[in-house]
Amino acid sequence: MKCKEKREIQNPTAGFNSRGTPVTTGTCAVCGTKLYRMGRTDAHEGLIPPEPVPGAKKTKSGKTATAKRKGKMVIVESPAKARTVGNFLGKDYIVKASVGHVRDLLRSQLSVDVENNFEPKYRVPNEKRPIVKELKADAQKVEEIYLATDPDREGEAIAWHLMEAAELDEGRVKRVVFHEITKPAIAEAFSNPREIDINLVDAQQARRILDRLVGYNLTPLLWEKVRGRLSAGRVQSVTLKLIIEREREIEAFVPEEYWTIDGEFKPENQKDTFTARLVKIDDQDPQLPMQGVVDGLLADLKASHYTVSKIKRGTRRRKPFAPFTTSTMQQQASRQLGFTAKRTMRIAQQLYEGIDIGEGGETGLITYMRTDSTNISPLAIKEVRDYIKEVHGPEFVPETENKHQTKAMKAQEAHEAVRPTSVMRVPEKLKPFLKPEQFKLYQLIWRRFVASQMEAAVYETLSIEINGDGKDHQYLFRASGSQIQFPGFLVLYEEAKDDDSNGDENKELKIPEDLLEGQLILLVKLNPEQHFTQPPPRFTEASLVQTLEELGIGRPSTYAPIISTIQARGYVERDGKRLIPTDTGFTVNDLLVEYFPDVLGVNFTAHMEEDLDEIASGEREWRKVIADFYQSFEPQLKRAQDEMPETKMEPEKIGKACPQCGNDLVIKWGRFGKFISCSDYPNCKYTEPYLEKIGVLCPKDGGEIVIRKTRKGRIFYGCENYPNCDFTSWKQPISTPCPSCSGLLTFKNKNEYQCMNCEETFLISSINVEESESA
Repeated sequence: MKCKEKREIQNPTAGFNSRGTPVTTGTCAVCGTKLYRMGRTDAHEGLIPPEPVPGAKKTKSGKTATAKRKGKMVIVESPAKARTVGNFLGKDYIVKASVGHVRDLLRSQLSVDVENNFEPKYRVPNEKRPIVKELKADAQKVEEIYLATDPDREGEAIAWHLMEAAELDEGRVKRVVFHEITKPAIAEAFSNPREIDINLVDAQQARRILDRLVGYNLTPLLWEKVRGRLSAGRVQSVTLKLIIEREREIEAFVPEEYWTIDGEFKPENQKDTFTARLVKIDDQDPQLPMQGVVDGLLADLKASHYTVSKIKRGTRRRKPFAPFTTSTMQQQASRQLGFTAKRTMRIAQQLYEGIDIGEGGETGLITYMRTDSTNISPLAIKEVRDYIKEVHGPEFVPETENKHQTKAMKAQEAHEAVRPTSVMRVPEKLKPFLKPEQFKLYQLIWRRFVASQMEAAVYETLSIEINGDGKDHQYLFRASGSQIQFPGFLVLYEEAKDDDSNGDENKELKIPEDLLEGQLILLVKLNPEQHFTQPPPRFTEASLVQTLEELGIGRPSTYAPIISTIQARGYVERDGKRLIPTDTGFTVNDLLVEYFPDVLGVNFTAHMEEDLDEIASGEREWRKVIADFYQSFEPQLKRAQDEMPETKMEPEKIGKACPQCGNDLVIKWGRFGKFISCSDYPNCKYTEPYLEKIGVLCPKDGGEIVIRKTRKGRIFYGCENYPNCDFTSWKQPISTPCPSCSGLLTFKNKNEYQCMNCEETFLISSINVEESESA
């Protein structure tokens, strides 16, 4: 029987329930029934509530009881990774995805309390609140919680933010890391859980806060002084500076003329000839700055007597390349596959997180793709050595495993290189299960890894020196080359170079049989050739990534987003593979370099990466590193706010009137790049897409051919008059007509053009292009 009247409680006792809520208990003065009322009273003053019991429930009798927890829960970043990990763990585990970061600094404000020792102010974004709420509820039901986010600083920080945002019980939380999503790797990780490494978290916090202090302060400054939709960043702006400096080197470069003289020689009574280059005149390097000097030597060279003074044969071993790091993977994917850094990382993420290859559920195909390590696990080395021996033969397996050193200034994290999770998953077998772009990148990673553990290639080298005894001078000609004796790793993989790199280093040299030292030989002809010194090449994405890594700027995970950002902001444009700075890029860079010389210093930025590494290893305290930085940054910021001149960039007119109001149409920048807008905005809101012309006319209607993009971002070429004209081409057209039929020529590859009309191909070197164009 319960007391149904609201009578006063006799002998009231103030207390708290198992959840920490204030309650008062006692009995009814009339019927003696136990009474229980919630709410704080004066009697609760001074009382300390107990720690709430997670999962406490109210029973039918009104008592509280703790819900019995059972099972285990795993939290990863992405749904794809959750599916793959769930397949290996089985039904005893619930695998949930946080879908990336669950907490970050507020977007609407600095969110760093500079006056309070740089305390960050974190917030769960609105779109992530349902996810955090669900994770929090699920966590109350299980005995153990495993945070299996990525094995790097960012993954460690995500795990820590999950703990904080979802209010996870520290006593039930364990951190697990694995570098590949395979059954053995996951089993090993769950057998050896650990606590969250707060040093790694602090290093990532420090990076995030440093980037916020720079970006949040410099970006509004650029909006005020230059124009909207611009941005600046601690690493982004240094990357732009490298591109600007290279462009200025090219602009300031003055070509210098120089000549070379090659001689074609043959032994007496033989038909075969070979070519050698003049390398010494009277034991001095030849100085041949102009044709007049060369012409003055030709008569004496022709009349000279020549003998073979030296023949040197030898062998040279060429070691295989190291397996991929993030940087080298991005470089080779750019050079060999034409992928941007961003595209490479997106595809690599898919291969890492898992793809269904017919083995029952998703399978992770490569190890973690953000790494600067070239280490390989002993199991993987044994597997690949066995594979090489079985498929290629024992002569292709070195006696001991090949060890490779990373080229990164200071490699961090105990990662492996980027490699296939099993070398037995040969690319051709997986091809039916992979998208074309996935197959191409997987094949590249697989071949690079297998080749890295193969025997070196062996070359037979040959060097010949020829003395010329002339009336006026003594001459020395030299020829050298090499021929493959044993291919080694080259049967499987060769690294690609940038188009401007020297490809003559392994040229083959054929000489007549029975050539002997001291033998007289005849000069058949001389080939003087004019040359001009070349400026340094513009950066490609591949060479830029390589430079950033060599200088110690940024981390493997930052290269792709940085390069994408400077293009999205309109600081840099791509011409083929080359990155060319725009007028906006020059303006922004010059202002930042003048007013923030420290922030944009290459050495300063690289040194900051070393400070972050020391935070990660526990050698430095993160707040001190930020304080040291801000001490020099703040005065520069105040000076820039006061003194930086306004260099408002007028929108570029396109020479057409707005069809709605008659004002000029101008080019503007938005979130997704360039677009055309009315200059009278906001009074007139007319807009149209920006079409980038390439200076070639459409063969169908004579309109301008423009660059377009598919929904997935793939570039193609089409007529500006679409949809009235349906001309399209995946390959870039040129303005020069086909020599055979006057049809439209397009780039077939880096060496050939092909006609879209008659389909005949022509060497690029044989076509006189009307305008300067590049593939």
